[in-house]
Amino acid sequence: MTEDIKDDSVVLLKKLEQIAMECRKCRLASSRTNVVFGVGNPEANLLFIGEGPGRDEDLKGEPFVGRSGKLLDRLCEEELGMTRKDFYIANVVKCRPPDNRDPLDDEIQACRGFLEKQIEIINPKVIVALGNYSTRFVLNKTEGIKALRGKIYSINERYVVPTYHPAAALRAGATVVAQMRADFIRAKMALCNN
Repeated sequence: MTEDIKDDSVVLLKKLEQIAMECRKCRLASSRTNVVFGVGNPEANLLFIGEGPGRDEDLKGEPFVGRSGKLLDRLCEEELGMTRKDFYIANVVKCRPPDNRDPLDDEIQACRGFLEKQIEIINPKVIVALGNYSTRFVLNKTEGIKALRGKIYSINERYVVPTYHPAAALRAGATVVAQMRADFIRAKMALCNN
């Protein structure tokens, strides 16, 4: 029975990815190299949501493969005891904003259905929102990450743990990395709850 659920999740995510590959709903489609749909375990209890692909991600077609991805992987292994085969990673927008700028509201709205459907298909127990845009998207709040992180939120029978984006941690240094570690421990507690 669980094998059927996994097969269904794989098939549904693959179909959704094919639709995303052909998407031209916003200006980001014209400058992308690849659609960066998402990767990982399609029936994971843990979903990471980033903001949007950067240069490395756009080139490879996979989220979090550059320096930010290395930090994310390290924190996952050290604080959660998990690797990428254990969770799923997606972004709010599936195409790279030019010059790594923040995604614009209309771009987020154009991609909204893809991320909502990914969440529905994967049906994670815990979502870790990485940065302002993913946190605002998942929590439907306007406050920034500094105000929202440090807590576990319960939304639609899921736990949401906002934290800094790994790129911000790389720029800001040890204090922000330590805060991310604390948030990852919160995510681990949420995963163990129930």
